Amino acid sequence: MLVLFETPAGFALFKVLDEGKLDKVEDLWKEFTSSDSARKVVELKAFNKFENTSDALAAATSIVDSRPNKGLRKFLKKHCEGETLAVADSKLGNAIKENLKIDCLHNSAVMELMRGLRNQLTELISGLGTQDLGPMSLGLSHSLSRFKLKFSPEKVDTMIIQAIGLLDDLDKELNTYAMRVREWYGWHFPELTKIVADNIQYAKVVKMMGNRTNAVNLDFSEILSDDEVEAQLKEAAVISMGTEVSDLDLLNIRELCDQVLALSEYRAQLFDYLKSRMNTIAPNLTALVGELVGARLIAHGGSLVNLAKQPGSTIQILGAEKALFRALKTKHSTPKYGLIYHASLIGQAAPKHKGKISRSLAAKTALAIRYDALGDGGDNSIGLESRVKLETRLRVLEGKELGKSAGSAKGKPKIEVYDKDRKKGAGALITPAKTYNPAADLVLGHSTEETPKKPEGASKKRKHHDAEVEETIQEDGDQEGQKKKKKKKSKESEESPVADADGGKKKKKKSKESEETPVATAEDVKKEKKKKKKSDSQDAAMETEESGKKDKKKKKKKHSDE
Repeated sequence: MLVLFETPAGFALFKVLDEGKLDKVEDLWKEFTSSDSARKVVELKAFNKFENTSDALAAATSIVDSRPNKGLRKFLKKHCEGETLAVADSKLGNAIKENLKIDCLHNSAVMELMRGLRNQLTELISGLGTQDLGPMSLGLSHSLSRFKLKFSPEKVDTMIIQAIGLLDDLDKELNTYAMRVREWYGWHFPELTKIVADNIQYAKVVKMMGNRTNAVNLDFSEILSDDEVEAQLKEAAVISMGTEVSDLDLLNIRELCDQVLALSEYRAQLFDYLKSRMNTIAPNLTALVGELVGARLIAHGGSLVNLAKQPGSTIQILGAEKALFRALKTKHSTPKYGLIYHASLIGQAAPKHKGKISRSLAAKTALAIRYDALGDGGDNSIGLESRVKLETRLRVLEGKELGKSAGSAKGKPKIEVYDKDRKKGAGALITPAKTYNPAADLVLGHSTEETPKKPEGASKKRKHHDAEVEETIQEDGDQEGQKKKKKKKSKESEESPVADADGGKKKKKKSKESEETPVATAEDVKKEKKKKKKSDSQDAAMETEESGKKDKKKKKKKHSDE
């Protein structure tokens, strides 16, 4: 039986000298305590050395994926004919058996044997020292870890960050240069600014035409697609109000037009480059929000991995940090979107639905970014599926409902009108419908109740009010005024029992009248109300006259004292 052992330096084949010792798995480790005892159990039959680090990495990655590479297949065909091969990986053994028709073995005894071989490896393989094995294993482990992380130069997002930054700078420079061309050439031909709106077409027309007098003899069909615009240009050139310029001025203007056209061509090339890089690095993000918005999100986040760590709520307002903190400081509503606002899905939505769509788009964008940054697949299937769901949701919000809403198995539930009198689950009402009862109406002509009369309570309130007014005057007045007021109070107290007696008599008379006239008419009630109002107004007038007289007395006393 042969044993296949992988080392950082190459593949080794050991021949088992005593297969009977493999039956005692528990005691097998004792045979590898020393190099002499290990040589009695196994011996080296063949060794396939790696030529360089790339070969070692290719062999190690194939072993990790449980498949033999080309060099290992040749090595095993040469040395393993008619032998049983012990391997450390059962999947690798199945692959060798299918491809090379070599019987493979994998069990606990083989694993214990591999452990012993690893312990005495430098002694069993001549020419492989410990000082050489350490650096080899370290370099191979670093290379293998890079491969496991699938680190590739095509996944570097630094190029995207630089490209989108340069694209924004080019847009600013192009705008500045184009405005300078319009302003400079506008002195010579000011009407051209309104006729040709596009900056690139304007620069091409100026470069071709030069002096405006040449416009009549030139053909602008390659630059201007519309014949009417060309006709307007030629008519305006004849009757232009611009000033004359020299040939040297026109030469400098044409050089500036060359710069504008060169920058526009380079911008187009840069945009194509950015588009290809975005489709390679973040295909799902590109399918959802587009190349420019996706690149700006990556640049704002710092990298694709950093952006993948952010939740959907952060991605939604990424780029609107100033507005967010200003809203938190002033306790106003926070912004609903940042850079993501420029995505085509949000542009399609109505203003009242932009907030909902931006929230949904941010959640799907977060998932797409995580899949692009950390997933193994390179397709944009998740991005396309998410875009279809968002478009369906947008149509549902706008009223163009489909049979089913996006992502759900059920349609919209029917909304029933709420009725508090209707039983749950039944069509009948809890109480019958109420009808109008005319007998419950109140008619004043037929009322039997007596009208309330409160003359005594009103008179008592007036007396109490007069007493309070008099007390306030007592505190401010002199001693003579206090004596006069005390006399008035004593007189009123002597007259009060007589008034009470008269009031009692009046009550008796009223009770008799009520017994004699049990039913009061509506006219009597109105007359009594008018009498009450007159008495109240008379009492108020008396009080105001008394208070005016007292004030006059006070003023006279003050003048006399002075």
